[in-house]
Amino acid sequence: MKQLRLALAAAAAATFLSACGGGGASVPTVNSSQPQAPGAGGRSSNVHAIRVHITPAMRAHVSVRTNNIREYFFSRAFLKEHPEFRWGPNAKRPMAGGDNLNFNGGPVQTRPTIDVVYWGWQGIPDGNADPSDVYDYLNGFFNAIGGGGWINTDTQYYGSNGYVTNTNPQLGNVVYDSSLPPNPYGDSDVQAEAQAVANYLNDASGNVNYIVVTPSGYSTAGFGTQWCAYHSYTGSISYTDLPYIPDAGMSCGQGSVNSPGTNDGVSIVGGHEEAETQTDPQPSSGWVDSNGAEIGDKCAWQNLQNNPAAGNYPTQPLWDNAISGCAQSGP
Repeated sequence: MKQLRLALAAAAAATFLSACGGGGASVPTVNSSQPQAPGAGGRSSNVHAIRVHITPAMRAHVSVRTNNIREYFFSRAFLKEHPEFRWGPNAKRPMAGGDNLNFNGGPVQTRPTIDVVYWGWQGIPDGNADPSDVYDYLNGFFNAIGGGGWINTDTQYYGSNGYVTNTNPQLGNVVYDSSLPPNPYGDSDVQAEAQAVANYLNDASGNVNYIVVTPSGYSTAGFGTQWCAYHSYTGSISYTDLPYIPDAGMSCGQGSVNSPGTNDGVSIVGGHEEAETQTDPQPSSGWVDSNGAEIGDKCAWQNLQNNPAAGNYPTQPLWDNAISGCAQSGP
């Protein structure tokens, strides 16, 4: 299987790809917790937090495949399969162009749902894990996009199982797991975490993106120097590795739109991965162009703005096949 990685903001253009590994979960406690948009006085009611504690013994029963990420990144076979990766993190040219996305026969997410997994949080809120208040910001963003024009761009794309739909709301469960990740952690760890939560929630339908967010100070090799986030899959489960984006500063979008804009990159990067997961949940069996770029890759770090079509959060445009170009709001 493959992973698709969002390159650094400094790259101004390229998006990176790589590849992948498997979880179980304990009986959780369910607490009330809803996201809040910036400046909003109230919180949405569609979210609940689930405390899931995943022990080493549970992980021992998970069968995973691991790769040395740095070696795999630059393997000859990988570069042959994904030629855009050769452009490197300081690529000069954007990936956007007249080359539309093409369908490769796989599924899409026909009823997209976002489950955010805060792995290593010791409760909500947790000032040590979350000094920049990513929890409220990210949940607020994902709660705002359902039914909006920005993510509606995805609805022109279909799969073997039907068309992507613009469900509202899209934010589903908000999960926190107080067990600490390894530091650094690998893709197999993210995979195991996502699968454990999917097992508990009994949802491996393929319509959920399990977005694993780790605390400040924790990351996967290459974060902030080679890439900002990536999405991949294991079996029918789609997941995203989203390290603590403010830790990467301007390399992953801080201050891209607002000043100081500490969390600008959180919605830009998180939205990039979510839009791509909906149209290509099992990379690259969904929608990619002739270079292997997905709906977000082709417009990465371009025309960033506080987007009324996405709750006024900072977003990047998405590739719109209908206009053969990048759009901040789709058909």
